[in-house]
Amino acid sequence: MQIILLDKVVNLGALGDVVKVKDGYARNFLIPAGRARRATQAAVAEFEARRADLEKAAAAKLAEAQALGEKIAGVNLKLSQKAGVDGRLFGSVTNHDVSEELNKQGFAVAKSQVRMPNGPLKTVGEYTVSVNLHTDVTVDVAVTVLGETA
Repeated sequence: MQIILLDKVVNLGALGDVVKVKDGYARNFLIPAGRARRATQAAVAEFEARRADLEKAAAAKLAEAQALGEKIAGVNLKLSQKAGVDGRLFGSVTNHDVSEELNKQGFAVAKSQVRMPNGPLKTVGEYTVSVNLHTDVTVDVAVTVLGETA
């Protein structure tokens, strides 16, 4: 299916690109999320008429994400979980825990924006976690996991 992108999509294209994707990806994800439209002649003409407004909105989102990224960049989170004597946690620290702690500190970060490449944290120690605020803005956050003895 030919679609026109209304937003930048990772590994697919930028605002205004006409790309061919699988039908299910377009119908089930891109179009309902408002990130794309079918690339009919009428839709392309309407997009060209609205291009300046969409680019302005995209630039505003990027600037907002960059400002938030600068604030988050120096943050060191301290999370405490129950742990055994060998330093292994009873449970784990997940992206939900990290986003919750960032929200407590006043940063609006969704759970889906927190990236943990090695999976949940299962031992006491210091880790680096990525926060993906925008397709072009990724910030690393230091997370210190402290153990509480049961």
